[in-house]
Amino acid sequence: MTNAVLRYSALILNLKAVMLENIRIILVETSHTGNMGSTARAMKTMGLTNLYLVNPLVQPDSHSIALSAGASDVIGNVTIVNTLDEALAGCELVIGTSARSRTLSWPMVEPRECGERCVKTASHSPVAVVFGRERVGLTNEELQKCHYHLYIPTNPEYGSLNLAMAVQLVSYEIRMAHLSAQEAPEKPIVSDDEIEYPAVEDMERFYQHLEQVLNESGFIRKAHPGQIMNKLRRLYTRARPETQELNILRGILTSMEKWAKK
Repeated sequence: MTNAVLRYSALILNLKAVMLENIRIILVETSHTGNMGSTARAMKTMGLTNLYLVNPLVQPDSHSIALSAGASDVIGNVTIVNTLDEALAGCELVIGTSARSRTLSWPMVEPRECGERCVKTASHSPVAVVFGRERVGLTNEELQKCHYHLYIPTNPEYGSLNLAMAVQLVSYEIRMAHLSAQEAPEKPIVSDDEIEYPAVEDMERFYQHLEQVLNESGFIRKAHPGQIMNKLRRLYTRARPETQELNILRGILTSMEKWAKK
């Protein structure tokens, strides 16, 4: 092999290693330490190790380590944060699990597409799959921070999945997509013209800026704001603006503010 081929092979191997490290499994306000351990086990069997806990109601303990069944390293390296925004920092793609229909529809994916999208984006940027509380799942506000909602098409007559089962199923699909990428080394994982999408926090700053301008212009009436911002979030989530496009939108808002002050 030439040096160039060896360097290319090493780059591919490194990218594939980074791919799984870039995937975060996020549990929101978990109330049972056993679910933490079972989730860690489900993740590690599929090669995932990046576990986040958002404001857990209990802390990981010996019970969670026992149920991790050899995945205690995942528990030991868990990242615990206070808010979902902290857990999502830097992520380019966020997929939130939703077991029930919502008033405001959102782009939906099933586990297989979820795995494919996660692996594709994780080759160059962090991604997150978010799981909600054991009994009530994610709030509408939390789901609106996600690019897609993940729906698991279970038996309509009996769709009971516990938290670890859901994580296992999604982790499996991520694993299969990862293996598929490994089996096709001739296809570049990252192309030179890879589209750059904004991180979650950049989109949140845009929404705050947009809401501020709409409030100041009188388009949104503070006494009766309605669902305007929720619907605008859905619109921009569906459109998924690129980083340059988002910069243009922010520039338009800033220009409007300057014009209004004159």
